[in-house]
Amino acid sequence: MPTDNSDADAADGGATTTEEATATDAGGQERTADANDEATTPDVTADGDARTVVVPEAAGAETVDAEAGFDRSDPAFYLNRELSELAYQRRVLHEAIDERNPLLERVRFLSIFTRNMDEFFMKRVGGLKQQIEAGVTERTVDGRTPAEQWEAVLDAARPMFARQTDCYESVVRPALADAGIHVLDYDDLSADERAAMRDYFERSVLPTLTPLAFDPAHPFPFISNLSLSLAVITRETDGDGTTFTRVKIPQNLPRLVEVVDGERYVPIEDVIRANLDLLFPNVEVVEASLFRLTRNAEVRRDEEVAEDLIDMIEEVLEQRRFATVVRLEVEAGMSERARTTLVEQLDLDEREVFEQPGPLDYREFTRLLDLDRPELKLPEWTPQPHPRLQRERTPLGEAGDETDIFSRIREDDILLHHPYHSFTDTVQRFLAEAAADPDVLAIKAAIYRTASDSQVIQSLIDAADNGKQVAVMVELKARFDEQNNLEWVRRLEENGIHVAYGTVGLKTHTKTALVVREEDDGVELYSHVSTGNYHSETAKGYVDLGLLTADRDIGQDLVKVFNFFTGPSLDEQFRKLLIAPVTMRDRLTEYVRREADHAREDREARIVAKVNALEDPDLVAELYEAGMAGVDVDLIVRDICRLRPGIEGVSENVDVYSVVGRFLEHSRIYYFENGARDPDLPADAPGGHPEYYIGSADWMTRNLDSRVEAVAPVEDPDIREQLRFVLELVLSDNRKRWEMNADGTYEQRQPDPGEPEISTQEVLMDQARRAATDDDVDRGIPADAFDETDLLVDAVGRDSGRPAEDDASAETGDSDDDGLDAGGSANEATDSPEAPVDGDGPTTVVEPDGSGSAVAANGDLPAALSENPDAWYRPDSDHYAFAVRTPDETVYRKTAEGAASAVERYRD
Repeated sequence: MPTDNSDADAADGGATTTEEATATDAGGQERTADANDEATTPDVTADGDARTVVVPEAAGAETVDAEAGFDRSDPAFYLNRELSELAYQRRVLHEAIDERNPLLERVRFLSIFTRNMDEFFMKRVGGLKQQIEAGVTERTVDGRTPAEQWEAVLDAARPMFARQTDCYESVVRPALADAGIHVLDYDDLSADERAAMRDYFERSVLPTLTPLAFDPAHPFPFISNLSLSLAVITRETDGDGTTFTRVKIPQNLPRLVEVVDGERYVPIEDVIRANLDLLFPNVEVVEASLFRLTRNAEVRRDEEVAEDLIDMIEEVLEQRRFATVVRLEVEAGMSERARTTLVEQLDLDEREVFEQPGPLDYREFTRLLDLDRPELKLPEWTPQPHPRLQRERTPLGEAGDETDIFSRIREDDILLHHPYHSFTDTVQRFLAEAAADPDVLAIKAAIYRTASDSQVIQSLIDAADNGKQVAVMVELKARFDEQNNLEWVRRLEENGIHVAYGTVGLKTHTKTALVVREEDDGVELYSHVSTGNYHSETAKGYVDLGLLTADRDIGQDLVKVFNFFTGPSLDEQFRKLLIAPVTMRDRLTEYVRREADHAREDREARIVAKVNALEDPDLVAELYEAGMAGVDVDLIVRDICRLRPGIEGVSENVDVYSVVGRFLEHSRIYYFENGARDPDLPADAPGGHPEYYIGSADWMTRNLDSRVEAVAPVEDPDIREQLRFVLELVLSDNRKRWEMNADGTYEQRQPDPGEPEISTQEVLMDQARRAATDDDVDRGIPADAFDETDLLVDAVGRDSGRPAEDDASAETGDSDDDGLDAGGSANEATDSPEAPVDGDGPTTVVEPDGSGSAVAANGDLPAALSENPDAWYRPDSDHYAFAVRTPDETVYRKTAEGAASAVERYRD
């Protein structure tokens, strides 16, 4: 799971434990917990399924006075953001500790935890320190000043690093040795091996080293961010004085040096330390201790006064190299002389020094994952082709290689689910075909992050070369990707492409693309609205959703958004998309309050939201009040969550979950039930149909107010069904799902004895494999994967394709007699003749007896429709032109081609 620099500016996945008198270590052995060990080893039995793992949360679990009622201004109702993120990192670390994971997967999570904590200190701790130095004393919604948060974060992080070291030294390293993979101390090498290592050092390492002394003739050396170094103390052979010298561990050589291929390794820092006499001849090496420092990444300039955004970003990148140090990691046993020198010269507080007995950096231990040891790894995963986009699939009878992606999108919307579906064969294909298609007039894309060898960017360049209008928004302020994005801006502009690269005061975080295509009946708009970046590499490890649609309203909304990137202002009127910062906050607040209103009217009300973070205090307060009104609220929040579930009288109806697995959970899905279970909902009441949304925005203040975000409604029942399955699957996960308690602690759900194990990501991988190989499946998740669940796809007793307000005026009668049974299926006995409906296909009149005759208005009907007139009809819908009867339900399609595809699939 790669580090999530993508958007929430939050790092990767993980877990933790609870403070108890005794705890069970990852090998199933009980040990006594240290009194100060806030993060003791998880309470999991050796077979992994008997007990609950509890994660202690350091997010300030003050006592909540439930009897006093909910007060929006009471800090006790809000967890601290920084400490909530650390609780998430404990869940990441748990993946390294959990013995149910294969050994090399545990090594991978040791590395992920290091990367995540590095990023946390660079961004979050760096930001706190910057506020403290600026004299900021304002309290956050949870009641803490920056100084109080800084102290709490350092106290919470310290035992986490100790726990990582203990996991490696006591469990993972011995297990590697048992598997024949030995990570050795230098003293463990044989005499012959030490001789070989000395030869390697002299030939390959020594020439790369540059000792930097600190003495009256030399200033204290610059030390780069996250670099490993040796603090070497030397003494002249004829004197008493000592000299401090910094030796940087080369980053372009393997961290784990192979002694015996695939079997025996020694860290390069140990090789260097053991052979320092070759680097420091004629002096005595008194000491050589390892250290590593972390610098603040929160350096920025005022955009309002910056003359040029590119110059400003380049200056920020330069300043970041020399930014304030926020953490110093030192090897256990470092002398007071070396430690004092570092602390004084780096201007550190002693609380910022973290002493560790094990390796200081586990990032490069992932090299072990390259070993050919499949029995020590999770089964390899290859993203699958999407059934709708496989060229050999020909449900409409065309030659497969001739079917372009735009024909598929015109049939029906397509839901992409990465990494289960191939990014190359879907998103990259969408843009590559657009670049080569002579009928495409223009392509527009918003790039937040992309790969260093991006084929997405190459497709945009190819499009410009082919004479198409190309406009690209590249967000230069995408943290830690600034340099990569600067290079892409220059390349795009060199190829004559118009590039917008930032908006003053806002980050562009929306992940969208728009293709404008000239077709026989006019210009069509094809849109891609995604939860993830246009990044081919992260798409292999991030769970993201994308919607490919020819919905003209969504396309027109994206036209407005892209015009904002190059124009002077952002429109505040949109047809379907929720756009931050202009409409999204108001709409989300409205939808939450609408659920509360339904609950107050004694209707069943439900909200399910899957996001990376829930931080915005106002939205948290709205969810509290919805829960108090009786709304059933399920929140699937990957990391930061300020809301406390399960508070008596306040959030008893609210549950908070988190999933940590092999892939980084990154998709956002919102579900609002909207009174859809009430078939007798008054015509003038708001709602009446369940609503699903996907898009780029988390429920954080910055996403709602300080970023350009896009969230799209999902109206296709087929795709709603797929989203329903995903949400229900997560809520039933008993392998990787964690549940939050009211005090902020987390418990990992585990199967009861005899209960089958359900792992969300494993199930979705299996579904993607089945869909890709089953000729009868044309969506990402097979049809038989859907059971009856709590969430709704369609309203009870309503036509899914017609807005609720149309019910009262429908000529077919009221909600009980409008041609739909209680499950939303067509009631064939009461279907009345439908007038021709203007659509993309020819018009057809279907008689009450099921017979029908095609009227070739725009051409002949597809054979599947003309030969099976009893299988479909024209619904009374503003959105769908065709309704196809299936054995279990009625499915709705916008075009004749889509309806024909459905008829063929279900009739076969």
